[in-house]
Amino acid sequence: MKPTECTTILVGKDATIDGSTMIARSEDGGRTIIPERFDVVMPADQPKHYESVISHQKIDDEDLLPNPLRYTSAPDASGENGIWAAAGINSDNIAMTATETITTNSRIQGIDPLLEKGGLGEEDFVTLTLPYIHSAYEGVERVGYLLEKYCTYEMNGMAFSDKDEIWYLETIGGHHWAARRIPDDAYVIAPNRLNIDEFYFDNDDFASSKDLKDLIEEYHLNPDLEGYNLRPIFGSSTIKDAHYNNPRAWYIHNYFDPGFGGEPSDQDQPFICHANRKISIEDIKWAESSHYQDTPFDAYGDQGTPEQKKTFRPIGINRNFETHILQIRNDVPEEIAGVQWLAFGPNTFNSMVPFYTNITTTPASFQTGPKFDLNKIFWLNKLTAQLGDTNFRVYGELEADFEQKSLAQCHKIQHETDKEIENYSGDELQDKLNKANQKMADTVYNNTVELLGNMVNEGHGLMTLKYDLLD
Repeated sequence: MKPTECTTILVGKDATIDGSTMIARSEDGGRTIIPERFDVVMPADQPKHYESVISHQKIDDEDLLPNPLRYTSAPDASGENGIWAAAGINSDNIAMTATETITTNSRIQGIDPLLEKGGLGEEDFVTLTLPYIHSAYEGVERVGYLLEKYCTYEMNGMAFSDKDEIWYLETIGGHHWAARRIPDDAYVIAPNRLNIDEFYFDNDDFASSKDLKDLIEEYHLNPDLEGYNLRPIFGSSTIKDAHYNNPRAWYIHNYFDPGFGGEPSDQDQPFICHANRKISIEDIKWAESSHYQDTPFDAYGDQGTPEQKKTFRPIGINRNFETHILQIRNDVPEEIAGVQWLAFGPNTFNSMVPFYTNITTTPASFQTGPKFDLNKIFWLNKLTAQLGDTNFRVYGELEADFEQKSLAQCHKIQHETDKEIENYSGDELQDKLNKANQKMADTVYNNTVELLGNMVNEGHGLMTLKYDLLD
């Protein structure tokens, strides 16, 4: 089974700089490199029969609905552990990211244990949901149905968005779930813990399995004197949370709102938060790339002791294998509203590409294979990251210049394409967007090659294995 320990960021349309909805997640793995690719799944290619690779759970054919939508995805390159589609946007401009591995506690596991055999997991949810939904809330309904019918063997969080709404859902035990709508003016940071806190059962902005409230009452699960807070009811508050999960949220809360304060290990950081400014794509990318800069906890910094630098798990980490920002825009025609910003490899050393999702193919450099291949951006990014990690003080500035240059060039291509599409429709429009995606992919690939060359030139004189007569 593939370990995935990610960081999710959600931003409502009134909290973003351009009025779009944005849902983002870094897809992280374990010590073994897990290559990721970028695909578009056409309706004819959607599975007609489905069985999970990990759990061997078979899906009834009637639950693979007719007339599936086209959608983008970011699956594992090997496919040996299943599809793991991760994230995408369908042809109705509905986005989904799945999943965020989350926590649980022994009380709910004693009542509704995770399945030991069968059930659904992260490998399945996007493939079984995204091609069949036409709004963000339909994503909640679809996953809720699947969970109640087939159940799950792991705890997960996931998000859905359309041009107006964002919904976040968390699984609870083997059979239950809860979800809430993210307010339009708010943002969310969701690390690897159960994240939903205050919950209202008689409110249209909240949804859950029908018997969830009764289950809480019957088994005396609520420690609070009044109201419902799902985090202490179903989640955890452990030393691991204090070091592995909470600090990631704390750091980004203080980036989006310097007055947030608090301590890195605080267990009760709020789920719904408000920034002191409008949030941009660049803000989210910076957050997903962060490693506690300007604190004693930065592994690359000079403020802390060696022990402090290993105290808290950062968001930007060597185990970032794929990161996306799914953006549904409100200031352009619906044919170009969906944009899947995508980057492979450790976020501290890469750049995102804003791919249009109304497409029929993806650039070859993003069609990663499982073997090392420097023609593929995934492997190129891994190489630059591992070289950059050897001397961040030297290579960090080169990377920062590379990322700003790449984002600026992609923005320019995107702006030009947005203005030109009024002359295109149907297949011609998709061909235009395919070519724009190719141009942006080529731009970032070539910039990355240039970055690697600059790093090699800069590092030549810094090698330990050297001897000059003038030394």
